[in-house]
Amino acid sequence: MAAVEGPSDPASSPYVFSERAVPVDGARTSMNSARLAPGSTYKSSLARGAKLYYQLQLDARETVYVSATAVPGLDAKVAYGDGLEVSLQDANGNNCNSGDARFGTSQSPRPLSASAVRAVGPADNRCKVAGTYYVVVERNSDPGSSTETWDTELRVVSEPGVDKSVPTEPPGAWNSASPTPPGGAPKERRGGTGFNDARALRTGVWGDRIKPGQTLFYRVPVDWGQQISVGAELGSASEGGGEYVTSALVMSLANPVRERIDDATTAYDGRQKTTALDPLPPVAHENRYSPIDGVAGTRFAGWYYLSVHLNPQVAREFGDGPLDLTLRVNVDGAAKAGPAYVGTARPAGEFSVTGEDKDAALRGETGSGGGSGGGAGAGADNSDVMKVVAAGGFGAGTVLLLILGAWTLIGRRRAASS
Repeated sequence: MAAVEGPSDPASSPYVFSERAVPVDGARTSMNSARLAPGSTYKSSLARGAKLYYQLQLDARETVYVSATAVPGLDAKVAYGDGLEVSLQDANGNNCNSGDARFGTSQSPRPLSASAVRAVGPADNRCKVAGTYYVVVERNSDPGSSTETWDTELRVVSEPGVDKSVPTEPPGAWNSASPTPPGGAPKERRGGTGFNDARALRTGVWGDRIKPGQTLFYRVPVDWGQQISVGAELGSASEGGGEYVTSALVMSLANPVRERIDDATTAYDGRQKTTALDPLPPVAHENRYSPIDGVAGTRFAGWYYLSVHLNPQVAREFGDGPLDLTLRVNVDGAAKAGPAYVGTARPAGEFSVTGEDKDAALRGETGSGGGSGGGAGAGADNSDVMKVVAAGGFGAGTVLLLILGAWTLIGRRRAASS
């Protein structure tokens, strides 16, 4: 129950799907495809070489994001170009937008996400009309890759429209210098298995242990006007040595709609190594108009997701035991007011940072991965309860009642968040 506790054995649970995920089958053609709804999460599957269709009914005002997360088996064989592509198409087959993801130089199986958007704004001239749209999810596979079906998680998010006074030009100059990473001894925070149980972090130095083949997920609340920066350090190995594993550690950052923003990798030869994400601009609505992916990705406030993967080849060279992992997280700048979203008193859902979110990051809670708060209250650290007990000098019976009460409250918050 403590915040430092990690996910179950990665060999048996490589990815925890959302408890709210609705099972859905993709169709091989657009006709009779299952309808998806904004604000919902779905569980599907993707066979090798498959091209599957899902349907959306959209009005003329919604900006809608669709992401697909594919989860190959831990023992799957994947090649450089293997991966998936997500497209949003109108009723005439015109592409509104598409995104893809590949395993790349690591050639290592891990959860992989791609996303697409149907955008409505002054700079978007396609796919503005109300009507039927189609989500197309395709899997690309090398002939030599393994053939098993991948489980997939689909997430559909609608962003409200904004007041006409919001800037529609890309941001100007911003401080792109690499920030000084925070120092000090790391505090233990165990990562989750995916977006749904990602461990909450805030500015600081965080320690974990990562096994070859494992992917760990974390989440950081980043408000309007703030900049996030992350560096990772992989500790030295206690056995083996001399061999060289390329793309041994792969770190990725995704925004609140699970759109990948940036990746960073490092090779490993048994000695300690570091890597860091490129500098990113402060979160601002107008970032979406930038032609640079890393800038456009920071276009709204909310939970930003960090995944860290250790190539299984490390086990063959340096043993299959876990290695020390240190994350240095910076969230710089004071929070600012966000854009005036139409029809809402404040940014809704994924596009805000609440006091509850900040508390979740302070305590290192896990989350549901969908909606404001991301499941705040889940995975709360019982050590906080024990601190209160110790300070109050309560008796054994009162201690038990307090702990049971805390667990009950956590369970109710989990149920409320799902």
